[in-house]
Amino acid sequence: MTEQYVVYLVREAFYTTLIVSAPILLLSLVVGLVVSVVQAATSIQEFTLTFVPKLIVIAVASVLTLPWMMEVLIAFTTNLFGQIPSLGR
Repeated sequence: MTEQYVVYLVREAFYTTLIVSAPILLLSLVVGLVVSVVQAATSIQEFTLTFVPKLIVIAVASVLTLPWMMEVLIAFTTNLFGQIPSLGR
């Protein structure tokens, strides 16, 4: 196993992590921004107002994107396990 191969594996792992987590993180960012704008416009400074919508959106997004996330993670893991025999050379 060469250094380039290790760098490739780490890069693929980070890329897969980024792709899998992106939908939930982006939706959480958008909801947080919208709630912050509403809070600033109405002068309501309730701390729980930011967390409850985020939790609901994250739960819904997780349920909706879970099959796709599992597909991506299974493809990555299958590819990784498929490369194990070539690592011994």
